[in-house]
Amino acid sequence: MKLKTWITALTIAAAAVGAAGTAQAQQFFRIGTGGTAGTYYPVGGIIGNAVSQPGKLIATAVASNGSVANINGVMGGSFEAGFTQSDVAFWAYSGTGTFEGKPKAQDLRLIATLYPESIHLVTRKGSGIKGVADLKGKRVSMDEPGSGTLVDVRLILGAYGLTDKDIKAEYLKPNQAGDKLKDGGLDAFFFVGGAPAGAIAELASTGSIELVPLVGPEIDALRSKQEFFTPDVITANTYQNLPEVKTISVNAQMVTSAKLPEQVVYEVTKALYSDATRKTLDAGHAKGKLITKENAVKGAGIPFHPGAEKFYKEVGLLK
Repeated sequence: MKLKTWITALTIAAAAVGAAGTAQAQQFFRIGTGGTAGTYYPVGGIIGNAVSQPGKLIATAVASNGSVANINGVMGGSFEAGFTQSDVAFWAYSGTGTFEGKPKAQDLRLIATLYPESIHLVTRKGSGIKGVADLKGKRVSMDEPGSGTLVDVRLILGAYGLTDKDIKAEYLKPNQAGDKLKDGGLDAFFFVGGAPAGAIAELASTGSIELVPLVGPEIDALRSKQEFFTPDVITANTYQNLPEVKTISVNAQMVTSAKLPEQVVYEVTKALYSDATRKTLDAGHAKGKLITKENAVKGAGIPFHPGAEKFYKEVGLLK
């Protein structure tokens, strides 16, 4: 090989090695969220943009079926992180509840508790549905398989002695359920997520829906058994022209795998609670204001990732 050719080849090889080094240095961080008409997806997008560091870390929100699907994605390596309901995370980690008899997700780790997720029971105006017991024989969407909503709806129906078989059950994403309700093909649908949710806000603006309260002795009995359900209020005009509604909620959490490097999760957690991110969250979504480092360590349920734990110890929130 001539010297000139050899030098050219060496230069190309060195460039290739350099490019590979850059590619390795840039970490991709996929966050499993939910359907595009819910709350997880827009909040995930805001967080993804906020924690991205060009050249170092590119975080993106990925639409998914929700909590159960996100945990499976995190455990299987198709997501670096995911949003989930706190109850679903605990069941997956401990192999209890809806994960009874399945392998425990022992590598599931918490990055942060984000905000409360209100349980919405949405009905067509004039449907006569005033409580959960009235759903018997009605056409009701319970959200899709893989969602945390479906898990919670079955618990709520169970508190009233009902199952999927007692209603005309459908399993649709919130935006599909909203469209079907609007067209008269459904009587009600459930949604668990931070209020306001896009799919419901759109329906409320047409004046065609009502929100049904989740209160009473059956709900109290459910809460005493399943302590992750907490009393909640969707305030008046959260959705256009709708009055205050008393309901229950669970927490939204951001989880990851123990296999992710400590430094990566530390950088993501630190960026999540930076001053710049604070401004973005406050301006981006109503639930953004509740994503604070003080709320991050509440109602954990599963162990923190060492990277997140390191940050919370630095700022004095964990000992």
